[in-house]
Amino acid sequence: MTQRNRKLIGALLCVASIVAWACLATSVYLAFPPELPWYVLIVYFIVAGMGWLFPAMAIVRWMAKPDAQA
Repeated sequence: MTQRNRKLIGALLCVASIVAWACLATSVYLAFPPELPWYVLIVYFIVAGMGWLFPAMAIVRWMAKPDAQA
């Protein structure tokens, strides 16, 4: 697979993973009891906001691989 094709597929995968992560993080947040203190919510939003980075890093690493030499 060429790097050009990997970049196209990777870009679509990044967008899809961010959308999936947002849906997952929102559904977890909606399951929280409403009387949680604000500092617990801040910690959750920081962790949930950065959680999509790990799949995105793996996808970007895969996209950046050079083409195989013939």
